[in-house]
Amino acid sequence: MSGDNEGQRSDWTDVGRGWVAQEAVFDAAFAPVTEAILTAAGLTAGNRVLDVGCGSGTLLAAATAAGAEAVGVDISPTMVEAARRRVPGATVVLADAQDSDLLEVAPGRPFDRVVSRFGVMFFADPVAAFSRIRGAAADDARLVLVCWRTREENPIFTLGTDVLTRRLPPAGPEPVDAPGPTTFADPTRLRTVLSAAGWAPTVAPLDFVCDYAGADPTGHGDGVEERLAVVLATSTGARARAVLEPELGPDGWAALVEEVRADLLSHLDDRGGLRIPGAAWLVTATPG
Repeated sequence: MSGDNEGQRSDWTDVGRGWVAQEAVFDAAFAPVTEAILTAAGLTAGNRVLDVGCGSGTLLAAATAAGAEAVGVDISPTMVEAARRRVPGATVVLADAQDSDLLEVAPGRPFDRVVSRFGVMFFADPVAAFSRIRGAAADDARLVLVCWRTREENPIFTLGTDVLTRRLPPAGPEPVDAPGPTTFADPTRLRTVLSAAGWAPTVAPLDFVCDYAGADPTGHGDGVEERLAVVLATSTGARARAVLEPELGPDGWAALVEEVRADLLSHLDDRGGLRIPGAAWLVTATPG
């Protein structure tokens, strides 16, 4: 698939508001993923680090804390503003990595490390995007990213959310290579894209647990309210509210939200918390 990312820019400008509002929950739930990326990247003082699809700045904060020069790029103005507030010591650029000269929009020497946490699955032309990234990387650079495996392996895509999608008009089928969370679920395609863009990749499975109970700020909750807030903040949650609240009315919408809450409560583990298994690919690559 080729083309521009205008649709993604529009989507993430809107949905980004919900993600920024729930950044603490996302950071807690994805803490094992962040740790895996940072371990593989081995950031040190003096590194110049590029975070692709930097979101609200989780990896930028870690890079800055390590003494690295941190640069983030994101297509969403909402995310960029949030990252700039959160990590004032980083350079955060509003740009599309697919069609931008990254050393022009963020002047400086080539990047020693390139990292991404679930930020590279939305390119209309991923070969072009990773080629741009390769062009901005040093010859001895290291690329470390995490992207989702299949939806079937990841109940995070359906738990709570499917209560809403059952009430929505069915979405049409999309090509398997369409931009979206699981566009790189097939590891062969992932390796092919990276190799074509000038990278020599190693792709390994990363299995983890999204601990929503651990995201409760009191330390004593079950994580249901945290997961519910995330469900409503996603594109599916926003679409459901836009479509269904006018149809159901305020009371009907509130009742539907209660159905989501009840569904989440029914999935608490034997410790009384909401913990959802996750399945991703951990990719490390060097220039090929």
